[in-house]
Amino acid sequence: MKINRKIVMVVNHVKMEDEDMLDVAFWLAQTPSARLAEVFRLRKNYFTWADGSFPERMDKVVHQRKM
Repeated sequence: MKINRKIVMVVNHVKMEDEDMLDVAFWLAQTPSARLAEVFRLRKNYFTWADGSFPERMDKVVHQRKM
């Protein structure tokens, strides 16, 4: 028995300003430790990709965007 399946393409048009607000709302809903963990993960991925290694020491600086 052959099952015919179709994949339906879905596109949602969102204004950049709205997307920015959704991103900000998402990250504000996260705990500070979860936010820092994600920043650390992204930094590690970037430095490993760019330089092949991760620096042993990094300064911790946090900036909050005003809404």
